[in-house]
Amino acid sequence: MQIVPEITVQEFALMRQNNNDFFLLDVRNLDEYTLCNLKGHLIPFNELANRLHELNPNQHIIVHCHSGGRSRRAVEFLLAQGFSQASNLRGGITAWANEIDPTMPTY
Repeated sequence: MQIVPEITVQEFALMRQNNNDFFLLDVRNLDEYTLCNLKGHLIPFNELANRLHELNPNQHIIVHCHSGGRSRRAVEFLLAQGFSQASNLRGGITAWANEIDPTMPTY
């Protein structure tokens, strides 16, 4: 089993606050993204393999979804494709809403 790098929502909040260089990738579906989002680049998980050209393998990519399952699988896939700086946002949008932004709609 591959070890997937993860960051917490607290670490991610600090990265955003400090304007760290990263690319936020949202692998949820469009209807989920429309309901609530963190202003990331939307590539639904089932489209990721065909849209890798939209990503820079040399940039830190933080991947998130609703609760962390799809994004974890997406990071595993990205790592296998040579995206060595991909990280999973542990807990996804749900953790963000629970721990950082209680005004974030949840579903």
